[in-house]
Amino acid sequence: MNAPVKPPVRVLVVDDSAAMRALLGRILGQDPELEVVGSAPEVNSARAMIKELAPDVVTLDVEMPGMDGLSFLERIMRLRPMPVVMCSSLTARGAHATIEALRLGAVDCLAKPEGNPLAIAGYADHVRATVKAAARSRARGLSSGTVKPVAPTGGYRDTLIAIGASTGGVEALFALVPALPADCPPVLIVQHMPESFTASFAGRLDAAAAVRVVEAQDGTPLEPGTAYIAPGGACHMELAAGATPRISLRPGELVGGHRPSVDTLFHSVARRGPAAVGVILTGMGDDGAAGLLAMRRAGARTFGQSADSCVVHGMPRAAAEAGAVERQISLPGMAEAILRACRNEKA
Repeated sequence: MNAPVKPPVRVLVVDDSAAMRALLGRILGQDPELEVVGSAPEVNSARAMIKELAPDVVTLDVEMPGMDGLSFLERIMRLRPMPVVMCSSLTARGAHATIEALRLGAVDCLAKPEGNPLAIAGYADHVRATVKAAARSRARGLSSGTVKPVAPTGGYRDTLIAIGASTGGVEALFALVPALPADCPPVLIVQHMPESFTASFAGRLDAAAAVRVVEAQDGTPLEPGTAYIAPGGACHMELAAGATPRISLRPGELVGGHRPSVDTLFHSVARRGPAAVGVILTGMGDDGAAGLLAMRRAGARTFGQSADSCVVHGMPRAAAEAGAVERQISLPGMAEAILRACRNEKA
């Protein structure tokens, strides 16, 4: 007996550019698993189409006339949470707005490419994969209030924290990193993100956190109370070998389709043995599973974000299935569990 055919993912495209609406419609329409049910040039018509068409996913331009995309996204997440993928230009302004959108609950972002998008290798496939992943994600309403850091206690040993995240990770990191106290051990973070966005992400997260958050630079010695965000695109971030812990940014091929790769970071941190804590957060795919397993086998403490608090449980699930995760923890309790592990206490 044949399995029932799944209905296609219904997508609403919202963009003030007719060319971009046509491009996304063409790319998405080439996949039988996707159906563009409508397109809107501004938020008033988009609002009506959401009510009438009940799409599974909305692609939303960050910058539009009238009510901008961020304001509309905030309204969606307050009144009718649903998977939203933001479309943004590769500019400083676009990057800042996109980070804010991901913080507000957008599932992912698509960078509007320069030049002919259809001539860019893999662009159409990436668009379709991003929309499909969004359709499988857990839509979450706006969180209320600011995150308070755990009270400093010290006694963290000579420990290092390594964190990996992908889809939904920006929102998760805005919940986790501000919960870390100013005296916490050094934190290395790989978040899958376009190259032009990571500096804005580090700056925005720095403003929200008690720890200092910076975009990582090659050769930088690690300091307590500092979180280092891997730059997107060109290099993998590793913990350099040697007596003094420092960052190495190494050019190289994609690992598991990613650069920077969570697996690459975790494999390098596994050299620290028990003096490390590894954390895998929300994301699509399995990046980080093998590296986290290497860390656990080396004696590190390892945690995965629980399904109930993930936007996409793919990466934590893959790590758990590989035997890499010591314990799955809901996001609100993650900071405390990490710090207890750094003090060599049972989670």
